[in-house]
Amino acid sequence: MAMRFQAPRAAEQNADINVTPFVDIMLVLLIIFMVSAPLATVSLKLDLPPPTTEFVATKDPVYVTVQASGDIFVGDKASSMESLTADVCEALGGGACQNERVFVRGQAETSYRSFMAVMNDLHAHGFEKVGLLNEDIE
Repeated sequence: MAMRFQAPRAAEQNADINVTPFVDIMLVLLIIFMVSAPLATVSLKLDLPPPTTEFVATKDPVYVTVQASGDIFVGDKASSMESLTADVCEALGGGACQNERVFVRGQAETSYRSFMAVMNDLHAHGFEKVGLLNEDIE
């Protein structure tokens, strides 16, 4: 029995990608994200009012307009600094009118002094919910 000597063959090249390390890394990252995701959420305690099915009537807003000439209008009615708060309360329907929201707007050419005089007068008479309006000029 004679043994034959065989010449060593060159190793064949393999073009397949070894995906085992890739899968291991992906599983580790999946576990890390699964553990850290609940920690990243922010919880806020909200006290929301219970839902109601009753209809709530909304009032039309009251607008105080200060024109460039210094004239003051409450809605469409002309007013003055002396009768401003009475006119605003009348437009709001009387009662506890200081608790209602009032919107103040001024024309672009209105002086700062006259606009702030209206704002200060409303504030001095207890109107704390005052909204400012502007119009975009294009």
